[in-house]
Amino acid sequence: MFRTLLFVVLLMPFASFAAIDVNALGEGLLTLAPELKTLATLTMLSFVPLFFIAMTSFTRILIVLSLLRHAMGLQQTPPNMVLLTLALFLTLFTMSPVFERSLHQGVQPYLQEQLPLDKAITAATDPFKTFMISQTREQDFAAVAAMNGTPLPATAAEVPMLQLIPAFMLSELTTAFKMAFLLFIPFLLIDLVVASLLMALGMMMVPPVTVSLPLKIMVFVLIDGWALLSRSLVSSFN
Repeated sequence: MFRTLLFVVLLMPFASFAAIDVNALGEGLLTLAPELKTLATLTMLSFVPLFFIAMTSFTRILIVLSLLRHAMGLQQTPPNMVLLTLALFLTLFTMSPVFERSLHQGVQPYLQEQLPLDKAITAATDPFKTFMISQTREQDFAAVAAMNGTPLPATAAEVPMLQLIPAFMLSELTTAFKMAFLLFIPFLLIDLVVASLLMALGMMMVPPVTVSLPLKIMVFVLIDGWALLSRSLVSSFN
């Protein structure tokens, strides 16, 4: 059962991009020799991080967390691994309803032999498509359609995955930078106030960052910044 579930999950993204005979493809892979099965599984597994980044909330969350570090003037703290781990778990929080709908609509009916593989994959990918459409701006749909040289579909539900995914990522980048701009404002004000005070006191040889960095860290801790930012990121997808 685990192999079947893994097989369905791995094939889900690929079935969205082209009109392929998924049932024939699945039967062909399942009749391969064990060594070739392992090779095919490992090859498909290599694409999982790509689709996790492209089709979930991971991009927005990671960019906001990374730009927060720059706004505070911290170059390598928190480390990248810490930010990646936090972004991963926040992504799981925000995407858990989508994962559950995908499991109930597509994976479980297929495992219970209630749906053929092609319909199961379509049913399993529909929650992801709905999520991406809800987070994508209309102008990004239009921009991607123009780059592709095709007319914009009448409804968002008709947008193919090859156009939906880049449009979704463009929207996520735009939203992440908007949120990061709001994060920069209070820290920028602290930098300006500290620089003005040092100049007024005649302490022009003292680097402003020496004074402003502890102040920014103190303010961020006092307002419980990490929890506040995490809640804001998760709620931004509701």
